[in-house]
Amino acid sequence: MTSPHLVRRDAPPRTLWSLEQAGVHPLLARLYAARGVGNAAELDDSLGQLLPPTQLLGAAAAATLLADALQAGQRMVVVADYDCDGATACAVALRGLGLLGARPGQVAYVVPDRTVHGYGLTPTIVDLALGSTEGASADAPGLLITVDNGIASLEGVAHARQRGWQVLVTDHHLPAAPGGVVQLPTANVIVNPNQPDCPFASKALAGVGVMFYVLLALRAELRQRGAFDARNQPRLDALLDLVALGTVADVVALDANNRRLVAQGLKRMRAGHLQPGLAALFAAAGRDPARASTQDLGFALGPRLNAAGRLADMRLGIECLLTDDRARAAELAQALDAINRERRHVEAGMREQADAMLAHLDPQASAASDPSTHAQDPNRPPVLVIFDPAFHEGVVGIVAGRLKDRWHRPVFVLARGLDGHLKGSGRSIAGFHLRDALDLVAKRHPEVLKRFGGHAMAAGCTLAEEHLGTFREALERIGLEQLDAATLQRKLLTDGPLAVENFTTETVQLLQSQVWGQAFEAPLFVNDVTVVSQRRVGENHLKLQIRLDDDPQATLRDAIWFQHTQPLPDHTRLAFRLSLDEFQGRQKIQLMVEATGA
Repeated sequence: MTSPHLVRRDAPPRTLWSLEQAGVHPLLARLYAARGVGNAAELDDSLGQLLPPTQLLGAAAAATLLADALQAGQRMVVVADYDCDGATACAVALRGLGLLGARPGQVAYVVPDRTVHGYGLTPTIVDLALGSTEGASADAPGLLITVDNGIASLEGVAHARQRGWQVLVTDHHLPAAPGGVVQLPTANVIVNPNQPDCPFASKALAGVGVMFYVLLALRAELRQRGAFDARNQPRLDALLDLVALGTVADVVALDANNRRLVAQGLKRMRAGHLQPGLAALFAAAGRDPARASTQDLGFALGPRLNAAGRLADMRLGIECLLTDDRARAAELAQALDAINRERRHVEAGMREQADAMLAHLDPQASAASDPSTHAQDPNRPPVLVIFDPAFHEGVVGIVAGRLKDRWHRPVFVLARGLDGHLKGSGRSIAGFHLRDALDLVAKRHPEVLKRFGGHAMAAGCTLAEEHLGTFREALERIGLEQLDAATLQRKLLTDGPLAVENFTTETVQLLQSQVWGQAFEAPLFVNDVTVVSQRRVGENHLKLQIRLDDDPQATLRDAIWFQHTQPLPDHTRLAFRLSLDEFQGRQKIQLMVEATGA
């Protein structure tokens, strides 16, 4: 592909000066100012700086509902989701309710099977929940608690209420809004920062974060009822390792509040205070929790949990997070690792098939071509819709994301579900709101979509296979209307050059100790370099030795560009991240190249 357009982030000088005067490391001050941090107070990651639960609409009512259920011995069933956010939210709910006084066996959980039940609290899941607690009878409903789902489950919540359940919905997704009119489920209580009239400032709170906040409110309610005093109250910070994992893995924006939750979780991990299941997942991934980073959570632990929901049964992942038996945790983590290896194999095959289909669509559409060069070319649709009967439903979202990154355009990948309908998952680029596009398809072609939902950057839908052609044409038409060549030109936000004196292991360790993630991306530097040597390693990687053009010592430095084999010119501008390459106990700085450009 041709080089992306490199755009340097702006660090306002006054903010930069203010942060430096407050004692922030000069390099970090520059990076933080360029990411919108306005003052040093925003960098205080102490628990006391968290937004209070009292600001979260419904949290106090949820606390009352849960406290009554705990004290009455009422049975509770947590309805989880089958991704990492849902799994960690489920574990936080069960562990947290246990800490706050739930009796043994009082709280159970159910999690849908992606291919059998679909997403969320459906009437079928409600009926499964009736028999989910030991000794339960069909005429003894209790309290259903959804985590990371439920806000759009209008039918499921109504069915649960008809069967006699009380329902507490904890979620962070957008409510259903057919025809632009928001519809909320008829739950007893809803806790969701994205429901109408909720004043909670962090709209990016993940599902696991919502459940953690509900537990904070519940603890306050129980304290007021005299169950314990402030000195002897249960320590809910023991759950922050799970909160951090779910928050990072769900790729929600790391605003100040989310960064505090993640920072606190990472501190616990690095200090060795983590659930046995998380310790086992670190071991299975070959990572050291003493040096835990957001990259470990997003690219090592999260995928291993997600793989269970994609290809197997998320109960494996939830049980790994719930067990206190280290041997059992290790056994489950190894099983999750094996499933993740299978997931990578399935994904690779689907990506290869998708590339072949794109090449068939346009012989010029190869890995060496740039899809942004012909935005309005009918042979290169601005929105890609890909289906193959052999595709696996559990991996379509990952493949859509990979293709979106490669071709820098919105992508929908569909697979045939067990019910014969096509299940699609889409990923988008800035400038194209995916859920709104689906809503427009539904308005223009009411017969096509059976269900749809999601956000600007990720969405899903269900349709009959006979409507695939209409769906593809409708999305492509919307893409032609809304996307132009400038939008389809890939842009990389960078942090400008890294000074020679900052190429040290201390700098790398400093950067790795910070909280980076969605909407608060890890630093990407750009320097002019001379390429001294380059060679292909493995199947698809380029190993480089370079010199920084402004280095008076002309030091040779190692660099690697994964999934890239095209040789570089002798003089170029590299966009890169810093990492530490460790071998036989020695650490050496390595540049992880992401692009070249002007």
